[in-house]
Amino acid sequence: MRRHELTDVQWQKIEALLPANGKPGGQWADHRTVINGVLFRARTGVPWPDLPERYGPWQTVYERHRRWSADGTWQQILTELQIEADATDPDGALARDVEKEGVRRRREWAVNIDSTSCRAHQHAAGARRRPPQLPAKGGGTRVEGDGREALGRSRGGLTCKVHLLADDRARPLTWQTSPGQRGDSPMFIPVLEGLRIRRRGPGRPRSRPDRVRGDKAYSSYDNRAYLRRRGIKATIAQPDDQRASRRRKGRAGGRPPAFDKTQYRHRSAVERCVSKWKQYRAVASRYDKRDYIFNGTLAVAAIVIWLRDTVQEPSETA
Repeated sequence: MRRHELTDVQWQKIEALLPANGKPGGQWADHRTVINGVLFRARTGVPWPDLPERYGPWQTVYERHRRWSADGTWQQILTELQIEADATDPDGALARDVEKEGVRRRREWAVNIDSTSCRAHQHAAGARRRPPQLPAKGGGTRVEGDGREALGRSRGGLTCKVHLLADDRARPLTWQTSPGQRGDSPMFIPVLEGLRIRRRGPGRPRSRPDRVRGDKAYSSYDNRAYLRRRGIKATIAQPDDQRASRRRKGRAGGRPPAFDKTQYRHRSAVERCVSKWKQYRAVASRYDKRDYIFNGTLAVAAIVIWLRDTVQEPSETA
């Protein structure tokens, strides 16, 4: 095993989640070799043609990554890791009833929201205006994106913004990409609506956390009203201009929103999650022209983050 590649224990964890080989004449190249090539490229950010020869033809590695980004295979692997962590890890970040010393106590499921900008390399520009039609699971076709490929102009130039939710163990739960100039507050509700942690067995997915923590960029009347309707506690800092506006209105301004400084300190988990993500140079700088391929790169990095958090190597258990 070389740097940036899966360990034997990590490989055993995801091997059963990968697509099976096709009929004779349509056999896949070795999954582990190809996945290690995808991880090497995501970690180092090298152009696809510069992949080391030990991973085989670079076209094979790229096409596998492109295909699995399009049909949702990477996302499905991440989903299965989250399901297993929720079902088997009593100390995880997902809420459930836990029995300790004969008393059942329900822990709070808190999520943390933030965004990060990824500077787009010049190789990320130049995609055709109309995104390609991609095969979808279950037949038919689907069109990815709105033609802008989640790229836009901001102060930093051509950038892409990733809006994400992370749990208290600094693991990414869900995310959405947008052009770099998009504000954080308008993406608050869409990101929360995308939170779906499926259960192992019957039951609806977990989609309503007990608490959401965010910085002052997410402080708005609509966002707080949305959380109140769903019965979710808000730990969101309030900017100075909103405080001053409420004071000017006097009694008509209402009471200030509740804010727990102790809870707000735990919001650093999403900052640590971003730091883990951006250790992958293909995430810190976007090189993918297509938004769906960049989301596949984000999913690959998220899979490794979850594997490192949930899989214990033999040396760690000895």
